Amino acid sequence: MSRFVICIDNSGNPASLIVGKVYCVVPDAEAEAHRMVRIIDEDKSEPEGYLYPASAFVPIELPEEAERALMATGT
Repeated sequence: MSRFVICIDNSGNPASLIVGKVYCVVPDAEAEAHRMVRIIDEDKSEPEGYLYPASAFVPIELPEEAERALMATGT
C-alpha cells in the first residue's frame, strides 16, 4: 500500500472521511491482509488510526515536497 491514499467513497462514514481528501496510511500489515487500511481520519481521536475498507481509497504517489507538507500538518 502506498504511503498516501485519496478517499473515493465515504458511504457509511461521512462524518469521518471526506471524498477527495488525501490521507496518510498508518502501516498495518494485518489490516492489509484483510483488505483494510488504517488511517487517521477527521475525528483524530484515535492516534493509532481507524480501519476502513481499502476499496474506499486509491493509493497515490506524491512529490516529496507534498509528502513533507502533509506529514507536517498531521494529515
